[in-house]
Amino acid sequence: QVQLVESGGGLVQAGGSLRLSCAASGRTFSRSAMGWFRQAPGKEREFVAAINWGNYSTLYTDSVKGRFTISRDNAKNTVYLQMNSLKPEDTAVYFCARGYYGGTSSNPRDYEYWGQGTQVTVSS
Repeated sequence: QVQLVESGGGLVQAGGSLRLSCAASGRTFSRSAMGWFRQAPGKEREFVAAINWGNYSTLYTDSVKGRFTISRDNAKNTVYLQMNSLKPEDTAVYFCARGYYGGTSSNPRDYEYWGQGTQVTVSS
């Protein structure tokens, strides 16, 4: 089994920064794409960012391009999401997920394992 544990969420003012971490345990994740998704109250879960397992290529949703950066450390089985210039509309529970495949995807159906989520709240 694979377990994903997110950390780093919290309350921050608009314009501030947070860094989320997702630590994986169990089966190795180094050959799988990793992604971040988020879900705001009353809304569906939406894709935020993903990173390829091998060439570390990345994919972002338009609303976070230039503000968020996804990265991974395969040796530590950890993926990160650096979030800068945060906006109130970024408020959500953020989930990390491990893909079935190595390539990046924005489709949640391409992800096999999910963490429990970490709350990010951005005040105006």
